[in-house]
Amino acid sequence: MRSPSWAVVFAVVAVCATGCDVEKFAANSTSKVLKRANPSLKMESDYELASRALPGTLKTVEGFWVVSPDNTILIDLLTEGYCQYGTGFVEDEVEQAVIRKDLDAVDYHSARATKMFVRCMNYAFKRLGKKWQEELFGSNEQVEKILAKAGKGHRTPLMWVGIAILSSINFNKDRPEMTGYLESAVAILERVVAIDEKSGPPKDKALAALPYIALGRASTGLDKALGGNPDKADKYFAKAIELTEGKFLLAQVFRARWVAFRNKDRKAFHDGLVKVLETDPSIWPEQRLANEIAHRRALRYLKQEEELFP
Repeated sequence: MRSPSWAVVFAVVAVCATGCDVEKFAANSTSKVLKRANPSLKMESDYELASRALPGTLKTVEGFWVVSPDNTILIDLLTEGYCQYGTGFVEDEVEQAVIRKDLDAVDYHSARATKMFVRCMNYAFKRLGKKWQEELFGSNEQVEKILAKAGKGHRTPLMWVGIAILSSINFNKDRPEMTGYLESAVAILERVVAIDEKSGPPKDKALAALPYIALGRASTGLDKALGGNPDKADKYFAKAIELTEGKFLLAQVFRARWVAFRNKDRKAFHDGLVKVLETDPSIWPEQRLANEIAHRRALRYLKQEEELFP
Protein backbone atom coordinates (compact mmCIF):
# COMPACT_ATOMS: atom_id res chain seq x y z
CA MET A 1 0.00 0.00 0.00
CA ARG A 2 1.37 3.42 -0.94
CA SER A 3 1.83 5.91 1.86
CA PRO A 4 -0.03 9.23 1.56
CA SER A 5 1.75 11.96 -0.34
CA TRP A 6 3.84 14.04 2.05
CA ALA A 7 3.03 17.08 -0.05
CA VAL A 8 -0.66 16.58 0.71
CA VAL A 9 0.02 16.00 4.40
CA PHE A 10 2.13 19.15 4.66
CA ALA A 11 -0.54 21.13 2.77
CA VAL A 12 -3.26 20.05 5.20
CA VAL A 13 -1.02 20.73 8.19
CA ALA A 14 -0.16 24.15 6.82
CA VAL A 15 -3.83 25.04 6.34
CA CYS A 16 -4.83 23.75 9.76
CA ALA A 17 -1.97 25.58 11.40
CA THR A 18 -3.71 28.81 10.49
CA GLY A 19 -6.89 27.79 12.32
CA CYS A 20 -8.42 25.05 10.18
CA ASP A 21 -11.87 23.65 10.95
CA VAL A 22 -11.44 20.12 9.57
CA GLU A 23 -15.20 19.55 9.18
CA LYS A 24 -15.64 22.85 7.37
CA PHE A 25 -12.65 22.05 5.17
CA ALA A 26 -14.26 18.72 4.27
CA ALA A 27 -17.66 20.35 3.61
CA ASN A 28 -16.10 22.92 1.29
CA SER A 29 -14.21 20.22 -0.59
CA THR A 30 -17.35 18.10 -0.91
CA SER A 31 -19.37 21.06 -2.20
CA LYS A 32 -17.30 21.07 -5.39
CA VAL A 33 -18.14 17.41 -5.99
CA LEU A 34 -21.83 18.06 -5.31
CA LYS A 35 -21.85 20.88 -7.85
CA ARG A 36 -20.36 18.64 -10.52
CA ALA A 37 -22.77 15.82 -9.63
CA ASN A 38 -25.88 18.04 -9.60
CA PRO A 39 -26.74 17.59 -13.31
CA SER A 40 -27.29 13.85 -12.77
CA LEU A 41 -30.65 14.49 -11.08
CA LYS A 42 -31.79 16.75 -13.91
CA MET A 43 -30.97 13.94 -16.34
CA GLU A 44 -33.05 11.37 -14.44
CA SER A 45 -35.74 9.62 -16.50
CA ASP A 46 -37.65 8.01 -13.60
CA TYR A 47 -40.01 10.47 -11.93
CA GLU A 48 -40.62 8.31 -8.85
CA LEU A 49 -36.93 7.69 -8.28
CA ALA A 50 -36.23 11.41 -8.47
CA SER A 51 -39.15 12.32 -6.21
CA ARG A 52 -37.86 9.98 -3.51
CA ALA A 53 -34.18 10.86 -3.92
CA LEU A 54 -34.42 14.65 -3.94
CA PRO A 55 -35.56 15.21 -0.32
CA GLY A 56 -32.67 13.15 1.01
CA THR A 57 -30.25 14.91 -1.31
CA LEU A 58 -31.45 18.30 -0.14
CA LYS A 59 -31.08 17.37 3.52
CA THR A 60 -27.58 16.02 2.87
CA VAL A 61 -26.55 19.26 1.16
CA GLU A 62 -28.20 21.21 3.98
CA GLY A 63 -26.14 19.25 6.48
CA PHE A 64 -22.95 20.36 4.75
CA TRP A 65 -24.27 23.93 4.69
CA VAL A 66 -24.79 23.85 8.48
CA VAL A 67 -21.09 23.04 8.80
CA SER A 68 -20.07 25.70 6.26
CA PRO A 69 -22.84 28.35 6.15
CA ASP A 70 -20.86 30.79 3.98
CA ASN A 71 -20.26 28.30 1.18
CA THR A 72 -21.93 29.83 -1.88
CA ILE A 73 -21.93 26.55 -3.84
CA LEU A 74 -24.07 24.90 -1.15
CA ILE A 75 -26.35 27.95 -0.90
CA ASP A 76 -26.92 27.93 -4.67
CA LEU A 77 -27.65 24.19 -4.72
CA LEU A 78 -30.18 24.56 -1.90
CA THR A 79 -31.84 27.60 -3.47
CA GLU A 80 -32.44 25.88 -6.78
CA GLY A 81 -33.19 22.53 -5.17
CA TYR A 82 -35.97 23.71 -2.89
CA CYS A 83 -37.69 25.76 -5.60
CA GLN A 84 -37.51 22.87 -8.05
CA TYR A 85 -38.71 20.34 -5.50
CA GLY A 86 -41.67 22.60 -4.70
CA THR A 87 -42.59 23.06 -8.36
CA GLY A 88 -41.83 19.62 -9.71
CA PHE A 89 -43.04 17.40 -6.89
CA VAL A 90 -45.02 19.07 -4.08
CA GLU A 91 -47.14 21.02 -6.56
CA ASP A 92 -47.83 17.68 -8.22
CA GLU A 93 -49.21 16.35 -4.92
CA VAL A 94 -51.50 19.38 -4.65
CA GLU A 95 -52.87 18.83 -8.15
CA GLN A 96 -53.56 15.16 -7.45
CA ALA A 97 -55.36 16.07 -4.22
CA VAL A 98 -57.49 18.64 -6.07
CA ILE A 99 -58.55 16.01 -8.59
CA ARG A 100 -59.49 13.63 -5.77
CA LYS A 101 -61.35 16.50 -4.07
CA ASP A 102 -59.42 15.69 -0.90
CA LEU A 103 -59.50 19.11 0.75
CA ASP A 104 -57.41 18.06 3.74
CA ALA A 105 -54.66 16.81 1.43
CA VAL A 106 -54.88 20.00 -0.64
CA ASP A 107 -54.33 22.10 2.49
CA TYR A 108 -51.53 19.82 3.73
CA HIS A 109 -49.54 19.78 0.49
CA SER A 110 -50.19 23.48 -0.18
CA ALA A 111 -48.63 24.22 3.20
CA ARG A 112 -45.69 21.97 2.33
CA ALA A 113 -45.23 23.67 -1.03
CA THR A 114 -45.22 27.08 0.66
CA LYS A 115 -42.50 25.90 3.06
CA MET A 116 -40.35 24.69 0.17
CA PHE A 117 -40.61 28.02 -1.63
CA VAL A 118 -39.91 29.99 1.54
CA ARG A 119 -36.75 27.92 2.04
CA CYS A 120 -35.75 28.59 -1.56
CA MET A 121 -36.31 32.31 -1.05
CA ASN A 122 -34.40 32.44 2.24
CA TYR A 123 -31.36 30.77 0.72
CA ALA A 124 -31.50 33.17 -2.23
CA PHE A 125 -31.47 36.07 0.20
CA LYS A 126 -28.27 34.70 1.72
CA ARG A 127 -26.68 35.48 -1.63
CA LEU A 128 -28.31 38.87 -1.98
CA GLY A 129 -27.85 40.12 1.59
CA LYS A 130 -30.01 41.39 4.45
CA LYS A 131 -30.66 44.79 2.87
CA TRP A 132 -32.27 43.15 -0.15
CA GLN A 133 -34.52 41.09 2.08
CA GLU A 134 -35.68 44.20 3.91
CA GLU A 135 -36.17 46.40 0.84
CA LEU A 136 -37.90 43.83 -1.38
CA PHE A 137 -40.60 43.44 1.26
CA GLY A 138 -40.88 47.19 1.79
CA SER A 139 -42.91 49.83 0.00
CA ASN A 140 -43.26 49.97 -3.77
CA GLU A 141 -40.78 52.85 -3.74
CA GLN A 142 -38.23 50.76 -1.82
CA VAL A 143 -38.68 47.83 -4.19
CA GLU A 144 -38.26 50.05 -7.24
CA LYS A 145 -35.19 51.75 -5.80
CA ILE A 146 -33.27 48.60 -4.91
CA LEU A 147 -34.20 46.77 -8.11
CA ALA A 148 -32.69 49.66 -10.06
CA LYS A 149 -29.36 48.70 -8.47
CA ALA A 150 -29.58 45.06 -9.50
CA GLY A 151 -26.93 43.92 -11.94
CA LYS A 152 -25.83 40.70 -13.58
CA GLY A 153 -24.35 39.42 -10.31
CA HIS A 154 -27.76 39.64 -8.66
CA ARG A 155 -29.60 38.02 -11.55
CA THR A 156 -30.08 34.38 -10.53
CA PRO A 157 -30.72 34.71 -6.77
CA LEU A 158 -33.10 37.55 -7.60
CA MET A 159 -34.90 35.28 -10.06
CA TRP A 160 -35.35 32.58 -7.42
CA VAL A 161 -36.75 35.15 -4.97
CA GLY A 162 -39.32 36.24 -7.56
CA ILE A 163 -40.26 32.67 -8.44
CA ALA A 164 -40.51 31.70 -4.77
CA ILE A 165 -42.81 34.62 -3.93
CA LEU A 166 -45.08 33.99 -6.92
CA SER A 167 -45.24 30.28 -6.17
CA SER A 168 -46.05 30.92 -2.51
CA ILE A 169 -48.85 33.27 -3.56
CA ASN A 170 -50.24 30.58 -5.86
CA PHE A 171 -50.80 28.31 -2.86
CA ASN A 172 -52.14 31.07 -0.61
CA LYS A 173 -54.57 33.04 -2.76
CA ASP A 174 -56.94 33.42 0.18
CA ARG A 175 -54.32 35.23 2.29
CA PRO A 176 -54.12 38.99 1.57
CA GLU A 177 -50.80 39.26 3.41
CA MET A 178 -49.35 36.98 0.72
CA THR A 179 -51.16 38.23 -2.38
CA GLY A 180 -50.10 41.77 -1.50
CA TYR A 181 -46.60 40.90 -2.72
CA LEU A 182 -47.72 39.96 -6.23
CA GLU A 183 -46.75 43.32 -7.72
CA SER A 184 -43.30 43.14 -6.13
CA ALA A 185 -42.71 39.59 -7.38
CA VAL A 186 -43.61 40.58 -10.93
CA ALA A 187 -41.34 43.64 -10.69
CA ILE A 188 -38.46 41.40 -9.53
CA LEU A 189 -38.84 39.04 -12.49
CA GLU A 190 -39.25 41.90 -14.95
CA ARG A 191 -35.96 43.28 -13.65
CA VAL A 192 -34.32 39.88 -14.21
CA VAL A 193 -35.60 39.93 -17.79
CA ALA A 194 -34.22 43.47 -18.23
CA ILE A 195 -30.81 42.33 -16.95
CA ASP A 196 -30.80 39.46 -19.45
CA GLU A 197 -31.78 41.78 -22.28
CA LYS A 198 -28.91 44.11 -21.41
CA SER A 199 -26.16 41.63 -20.47
CA GLY A 200 -27.29 38.52 -22.32
CA PRO A 201 -29.12 35.49 -20.91
CA PRO A 202 -27.30 32.78 -18.91
CA LYS A 203 -25.60 29.99 -20.85
CA ASP A 204 -27.95 27.58 -19.13
CA LYS A 205 -30.98 27.84 -21.43
CA ALA A 206 -33.39 26.50 -18.82
CA LEU A 207 -32.20 29.15 -16.38
CA ALA A 208 -32.72 31.78 -19.08
CA ALA A 209 -36.30 30.60 -19.69
CA LEU A 210 -37.47 30.37 -16.07
CA PRO A 211 -38.31 34.07 -15.48
CA TYR A 212 -40.49 34.08 -18.59
CA ILE A 213 -42.29 30.92 -17.49
CA ALA A 214 -42.89 32.42 -14.05
CA LEU A 215 -44.21 35.67 -15.53
CA GLY A 216 -46.44 33.68 -17.86
CA ARG A 217 -47.95 31.78 -14.96
CA ALA A 218 -48.40 35.02 -13.03
CA SER A 219 -50.28 36.56 -15.95
CA THR A 220 -52.69 33.61 -16.10
CA GLY A 221 -53.17 33.20 -12.36
CA LEU A 222 -56.52 34.96 -12.64
CA ASP A 223 -59.35 34.73 -15.13
CA LYS A 224 -59.58 37.52 -17.72
CA ALA A 225 -62.53 39.09 -15.92
CA LEU A 226 -60.46 39.35 -12.73
CA GLY A 227 -57.40 40.91 -14.33
CA GLY A 228 -55.58 37.97 -15.89
CA ASN A 229 -53.78 38.65 -19.16
CA PRO A 230 -53.43 35.45 -21.23
CA ASP A 231 -52.24 37.35 -24.31
CA LYS A 232 -49.32 38.76 -22.35
CA ALA A 233 -48.68 35.35 -20.84
CA ASP A 234 -48.60 33.80 -24.31
CA LYS A 235 -45.72 36.09 -25.27
CA TYR A 236 -43.80 35.11 -22.15
CA PHE A 237 -44.25 31.40 -22.80
CA ALA A 238 -43.34 31.86 -26.46
CA LYS A 239 -40.09 33.54 -25.41
CA ALA A 240 -39.27 30.66 -23.04
CA ILE A 241 -39.93 28.17 -25.84
CA GLU A 242 -37.72 30.19 -28.20
CA LEU A 243 -34.85 30.37 -25.70
CA THR A 244 -34.92 26.60 -25.19
CA GLU A 245 -35.47 25.78 -28.88
CA GLY A 246 -38.73 24.05 -28.02
CA LYS A 247 -36.94 21.42 -25.95
CA PHE A 248 -38.12 22.54 -22.49
CA LEU A 249 -41.53 20.91 -22.59
CA LEU A 250 -42.86 22.42 -19.36
CA ALA A 251 -43.09 25.80 -21.08
CA GLN A 252 -45.36 24.26 -23.72
CA VAL A 253 -47.45 22.48 -21.09
CA PHE A 254 -48.06 25.65 -19.09
CA ARG A 255 -48.84 27.59 -22.28
CA ALA A 256 -51.48 25.05 -23.30
CA ARG A 257 -52.87 24.58 -19.80
CA TRP A 258 -53.21 28.22 -18.84
CA VAL A 259 -53.25 30.45 -21.92
CA ALA A 260 -55.60 28.20 -23.89
CA PHE A 261 -57.73 27.59 -20.81
CA ARG A 262 -58.08 31.30 -19.99
CA ASN A 263 -58.90 32.02 -23.65
CA LYS A 264 -61.41 29.15 -23.62
CA ASP A 265 -59.62 27.69 -26.65
CA ARG A 266 -60.16 23.96 -26.31
CA LYS A 267 -58.39 23.11 -29.58
CA ALA A 268 -55.21 24.95 -28.59
CA PHE A 269 -55.37 23.27 -25.19
CA HIS A 270 -55.77 19.78 -26.65
CA ASP A 271 -53.34 20.13 -29.55
CA GLY A 272 -50.67 21.75 -27.41
CA LEU A 273 -50.69 18.98 -24.82
CA VAL A 274 -50.81 16.22 -27.45
CA LYS A 275 -47.78 17.79 -29.12
CA VAL A 276 -45.90 17.58 -25.82
CA LEU A 277 -46.79 13.92 -25.39
CA GLU A 278 -45.64 13.20 -28.94
CA THR A 279 -42.23 14.69 -28.14
CA ASP A 280 -39.67 12.34 -26.61
CA PRO A 281 -38.55 13.63 -23.18
CA SER A 282 -34.98 12.78 -24.15
CA ILE A 283 -35.05 15.59 -26.72
CA TRP A 284 -33.06 17.52 -24.09
CA PRO A 285 -31.03 14.99 -22.08
CA GLU A 286 -29.76 17.64 -19.66
CA GLN A 287 -33.38 18.44 -18.71
CA ARG A 288 -34.82 14.94 -18.97
CA LEU A 289 -36.49 15.08 -15.54
CA ALA A 290 -38.24 18.37 -16.30
CA ASN A 291 -39.52 16.88 -19.54
CA GLU A 292 -40.74 13.76 -17.74
CA ILE A 293 -42.63 16.07 -15.37
CA ALA A 294 -44.04 17.87 -18.41
CA HIS A 295 -45.33 14.57 -19.83
CA ARG A 296 -46.89 13.70 -16.48
CA ARG A 297 -48.70 17.06 -16.29
CA ALA A 298 -49.77 17.00 -19.95
CA LEU A 299 -51.41 13.59 -19.54
CA ARG A 300 -53.17 14.73 -16.36
CA TYR A 301 -54.52 17.90 -17.96
CA LEU A 302 -55.78 16.01 -21.01
CA LYS A 303 -57.74 13.72 -18.70
CA GLN A 304 -59.34 16.86 -17.22
CA GLU A 305 -60.32 18.27 -20.62
CA GLU A 306 -64.03 17.52 -20.35
CA GLU A 307 -64.15 19.09 -16.90
CA LEU A 308 -62.15 22.17 -17.91
CA PHE A 309 -64.16 22.74 -21.11
CA PRO A 310 -67.72 21.67 -20.24
